[in-house]
Amino acid sequence: MILTTSGPVHDFEGLAIRYDDRVLAPRDWTAAQSHWAAELIRDAPPGPVLELCAGVGHIGLLAVRLAPRPLVCVDANPAACDLLRENARTNGLSVDVREGSMEGVLHPAEQFPVIIADPPWVEQAKVGRYPEDPVTAIDGGPDGLDLVRHCLTLIAAHLTPAGSSVLQVGPTQVTSVRRLVGAHGELEVGDVREFTRGALLRVDRTV
Repeated sequence: MILTTSGPVHDFEGLAIRYDDRVLAPRDWTAAQSHWAAELIRDAPPGPVLELCAGVGHIGLLAVRLAPRPLVCVDANPAACDLLRENARTNGLSVDVREGSMEGVLHPAEQFPVIIADPPWVEQAKVGRYPEDPVTAIDGGPDGLDLVRHCLTLIAAHLTPAGSSVLQVGPTQVTSVRRLVGAHGELEVGDVREFTRGALLRVDRTV
């Protein structure tokens, strides 16, 4: 299948990922999130994988390419959702793309054994440092954690018992996010992997 949208194509570990200036360009380091999610998928209870703040879908698509499962992707940006659908088709993957607010497109009873979350995490006052990135794709609010909080609330609501999520945050936010996770009695941080450009936390459901 040939993509019908314009814009460059990024080789994301063998996946052809189309993007444009309306969305965040793929970052190669985030393949680490895909690989970690794939590790979890292989040992997870049955059920589909959920990706929150999915953007053009490269992280979730690579995860289920490595460890096949049904994938549900959520994003509020119509342009990102269009590109995500195109990217899935181009790479021969089937994805349930849901466009809209995260709580609005998920049924309250839906449960997922693995959740991938890629929220914007740049502090609002610092988004001007990244003029090449759409503001809505990186603006995490005054402390950079508004969407992280939102994702954690949804993880607590939709992660199956014994399930795990992989949450992407900023490289200096791990301590703050640990405290946010601790506010959810059913969640705990199982592991952290830190990189120059960001950090990944495995957040497990304990009950």
